[in-house]
Amino acid sequence: MSFGHKNLFGLKDLSADEILYLLDEAKAFRQILERDIKKVPTLRWLAVVNLFYEPSTRTRISFELAEKRLSAEVVNFSKSGSSVAKGESLRDTVNNILAMKVDMVVVRHSSVGAPQFIHRATGVPVINAGDGTNEHPTQALLDLYTIREKFGQFNGLKVVILGDIRHSRVARSNIWGLKKLGAKVVLCGPKTLLPPNPDVFGVEYTTDIEEALAGAQVVNVLRLQLERQQSGFIPSLREYRMFWGLTAERKKLLDPDHIIMHPGPLNRGVEIDPDVADDTDAVILEQVTNGVAVRMAVLYTLAQKLREA
Repeated sequence: MSFGHKNLFGLKDLSADEILYLLDEAKAFRQILERDIKKVPTLRWLAVVNLFYEPSTRTRISFELAEKRLSAEVVNFSKSGSSVAKGESLRDTVNNILAMKVDMVVVRHSSVGAPQFIHRATGVPVINAGDGTNEHPTQALLDLYTIREKFGQFNGLKVVILGDIRHSRVARSNIWGLKKLGAKVVLCGPKTLLPPNPDVFGVEYTTDIEEALAGAQVVNVLRLQLERQQSGFIPSLREYRMFWGLTAERKKLLDPDHIIMHPGPLNRGVEIDPDVADDTDAVILEQVTNGVAVRMAVLYTLAQKLREA
């Protein structure tokens, strides 16, 4: 298997073999994270800028740690305190940074298509760390890695994506990846928080949480994204938990051999109850650890493509 892309814009663009290639690479880097010395000199020639136009904790730290574990030079950019506040455009910001001889860009932006725009404007490799409500490919890759570590494969697995799917780029990347690898995907949430045209994904969807959870091996609980919503999607947080929150009682509907996932940050007591999030079948912190290995794999793979060019 090989990887045929110079950028990572989303999992919709990748084949099943390319996704598995990145997961295999991540497995090797995951082993490095278990060593006493977790740093390797692999990318000491590479300079990467983390261009974050939206707030982030897990993703930004994970990318920065992955870059430093590979010995790359790292430049961090955030919208607050930058020239963006003075009216500088995205193109001018990126071009000024690249004039400082940066080799690769990791970008998170509220606008769909921002990673592609940056690549067209500059020609440098770009990794999408989340663009609007479109995709978040490295989060989906770490989710897929976590699932494969538990079950060994994807064929026949029932995976429920539960919650605010309408506003979730994590959900979209997961859907594309899971479908290509053979999993059965079920979307569940209130009708107002399902995608406007869920049929385009070619997966099952329902507003009945009991029906969705029955016999599922994986449930990926999404955060209720209040900051991306306009008013009127749900009556109240209390009602949302009552009808669509993952509780200990609803967890009993899952297959006995199951895992519970969440991309973070958690709204405890809203989309997931605290005792469920902290139970032994929840792999939320494992996802965080796996995220560093996955991002090391993506950085390494695209860096090799850059050297071949």
